[in-house]
Amino acid sequence: MKKPTVTIIFLMFIAIGLNAQQLKRPLPIIDMHLHAISINDFGTPPLKIGAPFDNWGANDPKNNFADVFLQEQKTGSWSDHSITSPKTDDELEQATIAILRKRNIYGVLSGSLDRVRKWKAAEPKHIINGVYWDFSHIKSEKLDADSLRRLFKTGEFKVFSEVAIQYEGILPSDTVFEPYLKMAEDLDVPLGIHIGPGPPGASYQGAPNYRARMHSPLVLEEALIRHPKLRLYAMHAGWPMIDDMIAMLYTYPQLYVDLGVIDYIIPQKEFYQYLKRLVDAGFEKRIMYGSDQMIWPGAMEKSIENIESAPFLTKEQKRDIFFNNAARFLRLSKQQISEMSR
Repeated sequence: MKKPTVTIIFLMFIAIGLNAQQLKRPLPIIDMHLHAISINDFGTPPLKIGAPFDNWGANDPKNNFADVFLQEQKTGSWSDHSITSPKTDDELEQATIAILRKRNIYGVLSGSLDRVRKWKAAEPKHIINGVYWDFSHIKSEKLDADSLRRLFKTGEFKVFSEVAIQYEGILPSDTVFEPYLKMAEDLDVPLGIHIGPGPPGASYQGAPNYRARMHSPLVLEEALIRHPKLRLYAMHAGWPMIDDMIAMLYTYPQLYVDLGVIDYIIPQKEFYQYLKRLVDAGFEKRIMYGSDQMIWPGAMEKSIENIESAPFLTKEQKRDIFFNNAARFLRLSKQQISEMSR
């Protein structure tokens, strides 16, 4: 009788250990670049996105490039591996929230105010309310500088991001954006500005004022000079303008970047070269994870996998990118950090 009893006890200890391992939460991740948008914003679903794109195609100018790219999103012909979108808004919301919970991700979520509030109600723990903004939102949601000031003062929304004025051909240093910079600095609201790639051929896809030269992080310089207390991060890390990005990070030690979209759509070799340049130049403490998840929840998993697999990053550097740098940038308290880790 003793032998079976010992065996049973041994097996029970193994089972307890396995259950404890299964229940252990993953280390927390902060996603500084997450969207709550309609599944139809890019066309009739389902749509594909390269993860990564193997190439960016070659368009004959006799063709309407918007139609060409939409066809690519239907077929995934520019990529050997693509992610397919859900078909409904509810499926998109549910799939995104499921990944937040599974991977212990805390996402800075932006979109229309109502949609962000809806997602926050569905997942209050893992969502940090952000404000998506460009000048069209003054009309659609009446979000001028005074309205935003009142909104942020309530504490319901925490981050002024994503600011996507690049699509409108407006620079962060332009006079017309000055009241918004002042508002963010006065209220100490973290500000994330789109600096880098939109969709390929953006100027031919509904953004006629979009310009490639505005990928350069140098467009942030005058804004940082006028507002030295801004907590500012360049979304997409200014890809592909690596030299300009390094110059700005060196000159303005308060400036951070996120890796949104480039960490899964551009060829992995290019992403690794870009990220390695930032790290090798000494800026590993100011690089933050971002997925730029739009209508493809699987982008979160793929972008995390790409950073986890980067052979040139140490374990400590990966934790800085996934969590520590954003926690510092957002000024999270020890209690908030502890709660995220539970």
